[in-house]
Amino acid sequence: MSKLFSPVQIKNVTLKNRIVMSPMCMYSSDNKDGMLTPFHYTHYVSRAVGQVGLIMIEATGVLPEGRITDQDLGIWSDEHIEGFKLLNEQIHTYGAKSGIQLAHAGRKSEVDSIPNYAPSPISFSEKYRKPLELTKEDIEHTIQAFKQAAMRAKEANFDIIEIHGAHGYLVNEFLSPLTNKRTDKFGGNKEGRFLFLKEIIQGVKLEWDGPLFVRISTDEYDVQGNSLEDILYFTNKLKELGVDLIDCSSGGVVPNRVPTFPGYQVKRAEIIKHEIDVATGAVGLITSGLQAEEILQNNRSDLIFIGRALLRNPYWAKTAADELKSNLEAPIPYKRGWK
Repeated sequence: MSKLFSPVQIKNVTLKNRIVMSPMCMYSSDNKDGMLTPFHYTHYVSRAVGQVGLIMIEATGVLPEGRITDQDLGIWSDEHIEGFKLLNEQIHTYGAKSGIQLAHAGRKSEVDSIPNYAPSPISFSEKYRKPLELTKEDIEHTIQAFKQAAMRAKEANFDIIEIHGAHGYLVNEFLSPLTNKRTDKFGGNKEGRFLFLKEIIQGVKLEWDGPLFVRISTDEYDVQGNSLEDILYFTNKLKELGVDLIDCSSGGVVPNRVPTFPGYQVKRAEIIKHEIDVATGAVGLITSGLQAEEILQNNRSDLIFIGRALLRNPYWAKTAADELKSNLEAPIPYKRGWK
């Protein structure tokens, strides 16, 4: 059997294969209330039918102002639980596991009806609003929001939680010297810049004992930003805090051009995996089964996060299995077509 289609256990959860649907915003919460719509059920469940091992739900706001847009999903209220519970029931029907990415957009929030917040009052670009600087009370409120979101995720029967610490959103804004100019304990050196994420994780783990992932930007593409040494410091601290996997993305902190090519973020996933001895997820222009298999067989990463390729083809797993000459068990209604 190919490694891509071999099961893997992460803490108390076993994934039937190593294909993860990468969290991608769908901008489809029509009533601007953070609620799931019929589209979300079709979108996510179809990928579970397609035999993806882990379905990761898009960046989901822990606070109303934490959404990237007012059409994003939310988990700031108990009213959100029932919809996610129903979604998870359907995902689990097809043997997939489910994860949710808990997020706060920070200064990149485009929800115009609510102020946006950041570690420091610096706009992302001239096209974005100037954010309000978070007070110590605001910071504590936000940490508690992540904790409460984890409690709701548990009640909704998610298998895995991922904290969004990448792409220039709030957690990433605290981590990066490009965006964090604070002089209190949440700023300054890398120890101070890491404190916000540390306290979020500690709060989440009070409510959540399942697998915990963190997505980070492993390269900020700016010489004044976090260095690889800084990233290795952060990932080592994440390991010490009991984080089970580092989802290795990059960019988005400042509006710099990201040089992309097939597998452009895999090298950082490989470095972090071996330097820190922690499981990693590879993401970024991974489009074929052969490419994914190479990454796994050469021990460069533990999971393969597939984004746009799964938008193009909900049955990407079947295409990859055919390419690798691996047997992929078909859902019963599809067996006649998957021979």
